[in-house]
Amino acid sequence: MFLSRQLARRAYLRAPRRWSHSPAAALSGLNAVTEEDLAHFSKILPSSAIISTLSPSATPSSELEPFNNDWMNKYHGKSTTVLKPRTTQEVSEIVKWCNQRRIGIVPQGGNTGLVGGSVPVRDELILSLANMSKIRSFDDVSGILVADAGCILQSLSDFLVPHNHIVPLDLGAKGRQHFNNSCQIGGNVSTNAGGLRLLRYGSLHGTVLGLEVVLPDGTILDQLTSLRKDNTGYDLKQLFIGAEGTLGVVTGVSILAAPAPQASNNVMLALPKFENVLPLFKETKRQLSEILSAFEFMDRTVYDLAVKHGQGRALDPADVEGAECFVLVETSGGKREHDEEKLNSLLESLMEADEPLINTGVLATSPAQFSALWAIREGLTEAVSKEGKAYKYDISVPLHKFKEVVDKTREQLRQKGLLHDDAVRHVVGYGHVGDGNLHLNVVAAAYTPEIEAALEPFVYELVASYKGSISAEHGIGVMKTHALQYSKSPTSIEWMKRIKALFDPNGIMNPGKVLP
Repeated sequence: MFLSRQLARRAYLRAPRRWSHSPAAALSGLNAVTEEDLAHFSKILPSSAIISTLSPSATPSSELEPFNNDWMNKYHGKSTTVLKPRTTQEVSEIVKWCNQRRIGIVPQGGNTGLVGGSVPVRDELILSLANMSKIRSFDDVSGILVADAGCILQSLSDFLVPHNHIVPLDLGAKGRQHFNNSCQIGGNVSTNAGGLRLLRYGSLHGTVLGLEVVLPDGTILDQLTSLRKDNTGYDLKQLFIGAEGTLGVVTGVSILAAPAPQASNNVMLALPKFENVLPLFKETKRQLSEILSAFEFMDRTVYDLAVKHGQGRALDPADVEGAECFVLVETSGGKREHDEEKLNSLLESLMEADEPLINTGVLATSPAQFSALWAIREGLTEAVSKEGKAYKYDISVPLHKFKEVVDKTREQLRQKGLLHDDAVRHVVGYGHVGDGNLHLNVVAAAYTPEIEAALEPFVYELVASYKGSISAEHGIGVMKTHALQYSKSPTSIEWMKRIKALFDPNGIMNPGKVLP
């Protein structure tokens, strides 16, 4: 009844796309880096930690391209200088000088974001955290890990393996081959990254225990506590989680690692209709309870694109027939026999029900097959990119509205005469049912003003009508500053601006990002 297949990963490319909304106003009053500034930075950092097209370095501009362009080649800056400090004190001295000179700073981690938050809008200084990659401490009793902000997420995961712990965050960006850069823990915190297992481990607002932050005037705010409980006034660290570097530079992170599961399994299920997703989720939570770690949804079209573009095939074509969507369920627990018994019991009850919620499914029976099923879900972005130019909307809406959002967006494009092979080829949806996060992707033949005008503000207004969020996990960056009003009230935006002005009165920290 249940089949298992080996699947394959493929590398992929993304086509360039420029900003549509100019954030240049936020850079008014800021200065470019000069040779005098470079001379000062050379007193703080060795020459190997300075990359600049200015004299005396005179580095070819091509060497700055990985820093000036994001990994998708979608956002493009014109910075002349990249600094790569190794210590918090060096960061402090650099930021203090930039504040005095009113030089804009873009803190940059792995540069794996999707909204342009980690590349310059114009010619701001890029402050790369890549050289700050030390693990400061780990307590295998409490599970508390303290690390530099530049530690790559995959490296932290690898470090924790012999200690039988895991980082409570799992992203496609952590180590997949098609990323030239890999995400860093400081960037994860600064964007409040969500990931595939938020259902099990919660958000970084809960798992981050403390932060070390260099404020815009160079002051070092040391809240790098390793305490699980600290009820002494304002929890300032929360301001920096998700602030995208606009309030300061995160240089150190204290995070609660989770015990590593001793047994993991997954199953891909084919559903006859979307209306079965929520009853299935409810029943899965009831039966699997504490071992449920992920519940991922993908519609039929995006699954077909994954098959078409080499992400693998979970089910035989005959088994896929009649399926409107698919769900990937993962379990993680402490005893394999116990977990397999619960999972098998769930699958039997689903297949033997008088009105089955599923048509069929494929259950992983080996580590390779476990990875193969995840490869389909993690490869959806790649498949969409191979199919065409993707307009991506990372939104939070009520679970029962997932399909409605996709259908209404498709109908909007049809009414505008844009739903054909030479314009919009597909409108697809996939995402994290466990936390209400839908990835709405509009796949086009090319990026055009007509398509963008049809999508925006339509999608944002649609999300607002459901009292949803225009950014569930990717952040605001430069891409969505104009759309913040659809998720935040005027009062909320005003107080966000006041907080920004309090911390950063000169406006040097990641200018043009987050705030309209």
